[in-house]
Amino acid sequence: MGIRVLLIEDDQADAFLIQEMLLEPAAGRNGAAGNAVIRHVPRLEEGLGLVAEGGFDIIISDLGLPDSQGLATVKKLVAAARDCPIVVLTGLADHEVGLEAVNAGAQDYLVKGQVNGEMLIRSIRYAIERKRIENEKAKVIVELQEALAKVKLLSGFIPICSSCKKIRDDTGYWQQLEAYIQQHSDAEFSHSICPDCCKRLYPELYPE
Repeated sequence: MGIRVLLIEDDQADAFLIQEMLLEPAAGRNGAAGNAVIRHVPRLEEGLGLVAEGGFDIIISDLGLPDSQGLATVKKLVAAARDCPIVVLTGLADHEVGLEAVNAGAQDYLVKGQVNGEMLIRSIRYAIERKRIENEKAKVIVELQEALAKVKLLSGFIPICSSCKKIRDDTGYWQQLEAYIQQHSDAEFSHSICPDCCKRLYPELYPE
């Protein structure tokens, strides 16, 4: 199955060129998008509707659409397609806007009139890989945050009685070991008795 592309572009001529670049034989020889499955819509609202349905590997969108302009377009797409990479198309004099779009969450930008098939395919590859790395990094961060939220570490020197095993807290109060650990971690105790203590306390249960 080919790469699944959502193209949001209201200029029919530009949309045609992008589709031709994605489908040209050279793209197929490079193994990137020669058999791309392209869905083209002219308005952001239509694009967002398709994004909600899912199933796309890459979104290519013009910044200037009939129902959305500039960075607002990027922000809406980023919010709607959190896991899907985005490449934006800008005008000839909009390099700064392209950089702002990347800072706003797009993975790359291309300038209309300066794009050929090789550049487009390279940008798509770059965007997909960069988004994959971003998603993996975000997943690891979430997992670490969840782990830290569940674990409280006991550290440093803890004064403990060598006889009764009570622990002295920061206020100088001595308390049972299990009570101290429960206050400083998420551990819970279930009380039982080990075999050695059982023999000592209940010798009648262990005849010679």
